[in-house]
Amino acid sequence: MKRFIFTSFCLIFSFLAFSQIGGDNTYEFLNLTPSARLAALGGEFVAVKDHDISLVLMNPSTISKEMDKSIGLNVVDFYSDIAYGHVSFSKSYDRIGNFALTLQYVNYGSFDYADYAGIQQGEFSASEMALVLGWGRQLTPRISIGANAKFIYSSLDTYKSYGLAIDLASTYYNKESKFTAAIVIKNIGSQLKAYRTGNSEPLPFEIQAGLSKKLEHIPFLFSLAFTHLEKWDLTYENPLHVQEVIGEETSQTDSNSFGRKVFSHVILGGELSITENFVLRIGYNYRRRQEMKVEAKASTVGFSWGFGFKISKFQFNFSRSTYHLIGSPNYISITTNLDKLLR
Repeated sequence: MKRFIFTSFCLIFSFLAFSQIGGDNTYEFLNLTPSARLAALGGEFVAVKDHDISLVLMNPSTISKEMDKSIGLNVVDFYSDIAYGHVSFSKSYDRIGNFALTLQYVNYGSFDYADYAGIQQGEFSASEMALVLGWGRQLTPRISIGANAKFIYSSLDTYKSYGLAIDLASTYYNKESKFTAAIVIKNIGSQLKAYRTGNSEPLPFEIQAGLSKKLEHIPFLFSLAFTHLEKWDLTYENPLHVQEVIGEETSQTDSNSFGRKVFSHVILGGELSITENFVLRIGYNYRRRQEMKVEAKASTVGFSWGFGFKISKFQFNFSRSTYHLIGSPNYISITTNLDKLLR
């Protein structure tokens, strides 16, 4: 355990120079929350190792032989005409490890084509996808490692782009204490072909870590995730909080407070097992709430919830995650095992 923690911190601080977040990168669809379970627990990352194939896209070190021939389908009814999701299939081999093949996609819908004068001249579409090959292997009874190789394609009207990226991950799992710790380094790579010649853009590089603990006497799993560990200050100064005072601008924001900088990295989640086949979930994303809330009515922005249930040989998960007062996307996930299904 000491070696795992030491190695994790070395990896984190070795990448501190790469401090870029949303708005500075291309292929941001790679960071969309892929499954209902993840969305319910906060939407970014969760350190759980219970052979759930819907988690392998975010943490390939959870790919295990117990997932052999598992299949998962995840769809999200996002805002406007945007829809995205992914489908995964896992296969294990004794000597070389465990694999998961995932097709991740996002469809942005149709847009009106207009010239400079505003005269419409038809429609155009936009979509992106990634073919992800994941690999995971158990190093010791408690430590596993994994990697994702991503082949990325983006089509925005007549503009096309291709890219390659990899994720590196490691997970520590203590079965006796039901404690899990994990670290993932995401989207190390670059564009192979930019949308425009000579205009290459960086990928959304990120370092994430997480802890989870299942309580001993209560059927409750507590999850704690840490995002964007490659960049300390994720806060920004909201222009709505700036007011004129005798001709001078005075900031009214608390964006420089130490507490806000800390909690901008933190996501809380919980999972309560009502029965063996029914689970309730809830999550809280502090940074999402601070960035997306409306001051006059913050409502439940930043909170998420969901549930999961098992019917026969299928596992169903549903969740809603509140990004803004305008509405909450619906996440639906279905998983099963082909061996058990056909048996």
